[in-house]
Amino acid sequence: MTNQSAAEAKQRNVEKMGEALGAQYSLLWQEVVLLHRNWEQYVVLFGTKPSRIELLNQSAPYFFRMLQDDLWDVTLLHIARLTDPPKTGNKENLTILSFQTLIDDAKTKEKLAALLAIVKDKTEFCRDWRNRYIAHNDLDIALERSANPLADASRLKVKEALKAIADVMNAVDFQYFHSETRFDLGGALGGAMTLLYALYRGKKLQDECVRRLEAGEFNEDDLDPSEL
Repeated sequence: MTNQSAAEAKQRNVEKMGEALGAQYSLLWQEVVLLHRNWEQYVVLFGTKPSRIELLNQSAPYFFRMLQDDLWDVTLLHIARLTDPPKTGNKENLTILSFQTLIDDAKTKEKLAALLAIVKDKTEFCRDWRNRYIAHNDLDIALERSANPLADASRLKVKEALKAIADVMNAVDFQYFHSETRFDLGGALGGAMTLLYALYRGKKLQDECVRRLEAGEFNEDDLDPSEL
């Protein structure tokens, strides 16, 4: 996609795809971008280098463990939500599985059917975690007495799920615009790397502060700031 506002992109999509598909594709494109961007924040902090984990643990171990767990749960929830069935009871869902019923071209429908089968397979673990651990707390699992443990989950499986979702989005994009989006590219300004640099510099300053305190050379700037 070109550098357009969300409203401009939606208008372009509706003009080319029709109202129903264009509107839903536009919303889903925004959701998939957000999903990839938030996952990138998780990977930057918790899935890149052991030294980063060490820095986080030295800085605020409780907070960053909480953040790690919450980002993980939110990612699995987001994936499950994007790949839910088109309907739950009488209520319609915003999901990429609706594409197959919104597109008339036979070849594209056939291609989407194959891609969506991959999506369902690659994202099934997310629905299991959502249904029995995140959205609902399965008692047998909580008491470790279940003969059916939670599905295996890992960063690799999340990566594969994201690729499967992106492949579906790009199949629709290519059908109408002969283009695609690299959802896995681009970091967020003011994101996790900004935080890591601040923590790294802060840790060095803190170490120097401790050295001065131990040597009896501290000043008022070495004390915890009261304005916080």
